[in-house]
This record gives sequence, structure tokens and C-alpha cells, in this order.
Amino acid sequence: MAGTTICQRAPLSLSLLRRRSYVRHRSLLAVYSQLSTDTASKGKEFEGRVGFLGMGIMGTPMALNLIKAGCDVTIWNRTKSKCDHLINLGAKFEPTPAQVASSCDVTFAMLADPASAAAVATGENGVVQGLGPGKGYVDISTVDGATSKVISESVQKTGASFLEAPVSGSKKPAEDGQLIFLTAGDVALYERVASLLDIMGKSRFYLGDVGNGAAMKLVVNMIMGSMMASFSEGLILAEKVGLDPNVLVEVVSQGAISAPMYSLKGPAMVNATYPTAFPLKHQQKDLRLALGLAESVSQPIPIAAAANELYKVAKSQGLSDQDFSAVIEALKAKLQN
Repeated sequence: MAGTTICQRAPLSLSLLRRRSYVRHRSLLAVYSQLSTDTASKGKEFEGRVGFLGMGIMGTPMALNLIKAGCDVTIWNRTKSKCDHLINLGAKFEPTPAQVASSCDVTFAMLADPASAAAVATGENGVVQGLGPGKGYVDISTVDGATSKVISESVQKTGASFLEAPVSGSKKPAEDGQLIFLTAGDVALYERVASLLDIMGKSRFYLGDVGNGAAMKLVVNMIMGSMMASFSEGLILAEKVGLDPNVLVEVVSQGAISAPMYSLKGPAMVNATYPTAFPLKHQQKDLRLALGLAESVSQPIPIAAAANELYKVAKSQGLSDQDFSAVIEALKAKLQN
């Protein structure tokens, strides 16, 4: 294929070769069949040009991993200076999302919120203006299902295919290529970009119709936000009754409720430092969207609702751009008041 390159991946480790991909049966929504990652991508190393929109805390390391793998990558960001590092490493740049989509075979987007995702996809000089038959658009942003469906419909009207693929994981997993992709939409596009997802992530799930990937991501982040709020309460209570919160972190990390998040973020929280891996404002946004999802099916989620209020307090204290673990500061403020 003239003017294209093939992304050559580094040799896969045995653990990567054992990844599983889950495909939902078309006729029975509750039945899933398992396809190995090998089967989905065997003989299908991606051939073509790859677009990537959004050079933020997640998009930059993801695009960088594609470049390192030998992919022909074209990038865009509202603030062009954020693209300079990747341009120096070999990425091409286009001044609008439409021009990226027009020049590439498949375009990925990692954007901050539903409004940004919709504007970049369907707004002035948006992605859809550069799409057409044979092209694909993969939205990795965390959005609500309704937004994802609107973008999907707009993309499909151009003759292109659409896949939603929000990720579970933050800055470090993005840097290490250890993200988890929660995909839904065009299964042919899923299979087409499988090798690209494997460069950026450690596993991928295919969940069926558009909206299911968005819903899964919101449920996962709802749980995570609630866990962090509860963990924050535990750290403060332990210190309040005279216990060493560092010992609490060790105890939790060795017990049945152990989670990497606690051992990774606990020591920094004890020292009141919150290096941003996942901004607090995004966690609150995801809780808000999860509450909307729950409302749409009349499902009460009171714990998540309470956690959301705590993150809102933290935002009001100017902590929006800190890591979401900074939510503990909202509890400290409540105690002081």
C-alpha cells in the first residue's frame, strides 16, 4: 500500500499472548464467547496511517507508544505546543481533526469530557468532515452512552466505521502500555485495530453495541471513586484515634481488600502529596455520569452519590487538577470546620 507503513510490535511476552478478548453473542445479550487476542489479530498487523487526537495526560503516552512501535502517526491538539515532543520523535501534525481523519486510515481520540468529544468529532473542522468509506474512528474518551451513540451515528453517516474504546487505567499504565480497553461498536473495526490496542494496552474487551463500553467504564470508575473516598475516611480515622496511617496502608495491602490503588497512593496521601495520574475533576465527572446512568434505569447508588458530593467539595477547594486521591483534603476540611 503506497504511502503507508506497518506497525511492527515488539515481541509479545507470554502473558500478553494469553490475553483474552470477550465477544458478546449477537442474539443473546447475556451470553459471551471468548476469543483469544491472538485469534482476533492473527495475521492482522495494522497497515496504514494512524491519527491521534488529544495530547493530554493519557493521549500523549498512548500516541508515543504507537510511534515507538513503528506506526505512521499523525497527531492534533488544540494547543499545538503539546504536540512538539512527539513531532520531534517522528509524528506528523495536522491543524484540525478533520485533516487528521482525512489523512489517516484510522483515527483515535482521547478527550477530556463528553462536550469535548462531541465537538472534536462533529463540530467545525471536526473528524466527520474528514471521514469516508473505509476509514475508522475510535473514541477512547470517557463519555456517557448517549454522547457515544450520537458520535457513532455521525461517523456512520459518512460511510466510516466507529468503535468506542474507553480505557481503564491512568497515567502510568498509559506510559507502560498496560491499559484495559472496553470496546463496543463495529466488530470489524475492533479486529482491524486489535494490534494497535495491544501496543497501548494489556487487555481488551469487546462488549457489543455502542454504549456498552461507555457504561462499563462509568461503572468501573464509579467503584474506583467510591473506593478512594472510603480509603480516605479510613486514613483520617486511623490517625484521629492514634494509629499510624502508614501501618494501615500496609495492613490493607496485605489483606483481602488489597488493591494496587491503595498501596500505590496511600503513602503519598499520608504525606499530603497528590501527583496527578488521574485528575480529580475527571473522577467527579465520571461519578456524575454514572449517577445519570443509574437514574436512567432507576437504580439507586447512594454510596456513589455520597462520594460524588465529596469530590465536589474537593473541586470547590481548588483541587480539580490534583490527583483524585486529593479528595482526602475535603474530609480534612470538614473536620477542621
